[in-house]
Amino acid sequence: MDYIKELDIRLDKEYYYAGEVLSGKVIMHTTENFKLKSIRLLLRGKAHVEWKVFVSGDKRTVKDDQLYIDERSVIWGERAGEGLDVTVPVLIRGQHQFPFRFNIPETNLPCSFESRACYIRYFVKVTIDIPYASPPQGIKYFTIVGPHIDCMDEQYLKPITAQDKKVKCCLCCAKGPVTLSCSLDRTAFCCGETLKLKSTIDNQGEDSVKLKVRLLQFCEFFVERGVLGVTKEVQHLVLEYNGELVASRDHQDTCASLRIPTVPTTLMGVCRLVQIYYMLTTLPLTTWKVEFI
Repeated sequence: MDYIKELDIRLDKEYYYAGEVLSGKVIMHTTENFKLKSIRLLLRGKAHVEWKVFVSGDKRTVKDDQLYIDERSVIWGERAGEGLDVTVPVLIRGQHQFPFRFNIPETNLPCSFESRACYIRYFVKVTIDIPYASPPQGIKYFTIVGPHIDCMDEQYLKPITAQDKKVKCCLCCAKGPVTLSCSLDRTAFCCGETLKLKSTIDNQGEDSVKLKVRLLQFCEFFVERGVLGVTKEVQHLVLEYNGELVASRDHQDTCASLRIPTVPTTLMGVCRLVQIYYMLTTLPLTTWKVEFI
């Protein structure tokens, strides 16, 4: 509409948790007086998966959706089905602000997430209902942080240790073994937190070895189709660390400090369309490795 110079949604903040109050205002700058039936808002949270598959030689698209939030509100004018015989009011020209607020459901909401095969998005949408005209619309995305996991809960405070040994063979001659032992003081961490990985390398082989640590993100996507459904798995490297060389016939104890970057929260059993989990892998640049899940 030429007489609507500005239409915007401004939230009080960009990040929210389940159970909080989402508040903001709709900004509208008009240059003329015009009839305005209502201003409607929609609060929605939705997960969507979609990718291509080959079925009997044909390329097809599989997709599915899951809805988490679907709240509606009228912040100006009449509600649907009301005021059928009432004269449509006129909005005078100028700068207008219409405040609003929604209660985000206090449920186990999955965090906002974006990938090629899947997204989880939360947004507020405004619709300007003008008689006998296409309704102008605006949309504002925001981030949900969650689900909440207490990293200091007793179930995550138990230390975890893993160990493995590798013997390199050349024909009938066995070389000295290389032993790797790693431990974590707990099994749950937050973004921005420093993970301290203690490791011990006992290198009785003839070659120098170097500790390599990788934090991997695994995303599993699901579409309910038929009896078994369709699945897709994607793996991403989150961070990587390389330690110092351990010479032959040497023993080394180290404590690597790894700062966890901003990544989506672990999602297990929260969304039926996607699962996200992380695996910490350590290896001394050989063909064997020790894994933490």
